[in-house]
Amino acid sequence: MFFISNAYAQTTAAAEPGLLGNLGTFAPLILMFVVMYFIMIRPQQKRQKELKSMMEALAKGDEVITVGGVLGKVSKVTEAYVTIEVAPNTEIVVQKNAVTTLLPKGTIKSL
Repeated sequence: MFFISNAYAQTTAAAEPGLLGNLGTFAPLILMFVVMYFIMIRPQQKRQKELKSMMEALAKGDEVITVGGVLGKVSKVTEAYVTIEVAPNTEIVVQKNAVTTLLPKGTIKSL
């Protein structure tokens, strides 16, 4: 026991973290959710709002692209379906939510 000294444990009153300490613990988690909102959730909500307004504004003569990549002119619009002319005298009926893009007028010249 000549070279080794005895170690004694001290008892001190533990400092309570308080409100600021608890907030500091959750700050990275809160910051992560804020960043995720602005990077992922907000742009998706904006895209859905634009898509909804585009579907409501569909009218006869609009040129569109569907989810399957079919290009055509809108020949009839109902509440849930859109009739698209893909070739002269050839029409297909698709659901409104299958229309993904509204093209500028004159994009499709063969119809």
